[in-house]
Amino acid sequence: MNERIAVNPTIHLGKPCVAGTRIPVQSVLELVREGLAFSDIIRDYFPELEPDDIRACVQYAIDVVTVEDIHVATTG
Repeated sequence: MNERIAVNPTIHLGKPCVAGTRIPVQSVLELVREGLAFSDIIRDYFPELEPDDIRACVQYAIDVVTVEDIHVATTG
């Protein structure tokens, strides 16, 4: 796992967060989804983050999807 992302069962019920913070990866990804620039996310929402933290959140999501098994039900 990327050293910028941490999972701790005592923080946000074990949801992945930016390491050293209580900022959930999901919260960062939602802002990215809305099209906010990294600089805007940092300035307006999470000033303790660095651009590499946001990139790590995006990479974390890519990594999760990469290893996810998709099971498609067939009808027949």
